[in-house]
Amino acid sequence: MALTLHVDAARWRRHLKSIVEPDGVTVVPVSKGNGYGFGNATLASEAFSLGAGTLAVGTYEEIDDVSGTFTGDILVLSPWRPWLETPVDDERVVHTVSRLADLRALAERGGRPRVVVEVLTSMRRHGVGPDELEAVGEALEDVRLEGFALHLPLGGDHAEEAHRLGSLALDTAPSSVPRTLWVSHLTPAAASVLATQTDAEVRLRVGSALWLGDRGALSARGTVLDVHRIRRGDQYGYRQRRARRNGRLVVVGGGTAHGIALQAPSPVTGARQRLVTAAKGGLEATGRALSPFRVEGKQRWFAEPPHMQCSMIWLPDDVRSPSPGDELEVDVRFTTTTFDRVTFR
Repeated sequence: MALTLHVDAARWRRHLKSIVEPDGVTVVPVSKGNGYGFGNATLASEAFSLGAGTLAVGTYEEIDDVSGTFTGDILVLSPWRPWLETPVDDERVVHTVSRLADLRALAERGGRPRVVVEVLTSMRRHGVGPDELEAVGEALEDVRLEGFALHLPLGGDHAEEAHRLGSLALDTAPSSVPRTLWVSHLTPAAASVLATQTDAEVRLRVGSALWLGDRGALSARGTVLDVHRIRRGDQYGYRQRRARRNGRLVVVGGGTAHGIALQAPSPVTGARQRLVTAAKGGLEATGRALSPFRVEGKQRWFAEPPHMQCSMIWLPDDVRSPSPGDELEVDVRFTTTTFDRVTFR
């Protein structure tokens, strides 16, 4: 196995337990995308062991990944749309609805599906507008409303916004509707306050803070596959670059197929971040890029852009060389990395 995620199981599970047991709040684990590096099936099994009553997934396509190991309810976070092939008759599935027209269309499918109505927040991604909430209440006869959802921004304090929109949604709904708010991106303390303010059950949807909240319990490592001595002027790699000086080429497991060196745009919000981004761009323009692999505690340069399954790292002569079979620490973004193996110890 080339790229491995090592997990300190006892430490990691202590962290999980500390997150899912806050006072006054029901935590809903979120498992979506690549399963935060662990895989969705693994996280579904962990959520079941934690005693979670509901597991949230990102899309309808991910239901099959978790339904075999998690036996509770499954909340789909992506809004239902009329053109999707969805299990509207599955009693375990709770649909998210973000448009009044979709709520009516889903109701017409029959079977009184379970739904959560998402309210538009300052995120402005999905959601029913506050001015449409009264019409939502009039369209609930043929569905089972499980509450209202608030997807809040990550940055800043949005507790007041949650209170305002949550109260408006709950107070507009018929009295027969459960007073339940499904909320993302609040702290457990803020969610507990919201529950008191609105006299509602708050279900806090948690992903990164749950699975990746204790990074010290996680270690990503790539296996060294080959080490080659190289002298100044020698050619190497796909593009046959010439070595600028003597050293070694370390071939290590982990490439673009795993997500190595692939990254989303960064939210550049300060002068320092702008300088760092500009510096990186300047280095890449000269053919130099720092790899995420560490040797002797220091990040090392790519010898050339990473390959599909492996990467070539440049190592100077004055650094002790690893041997084939050794593992190198690698800094990864867990939500974009696919590991060959996940080991619990």
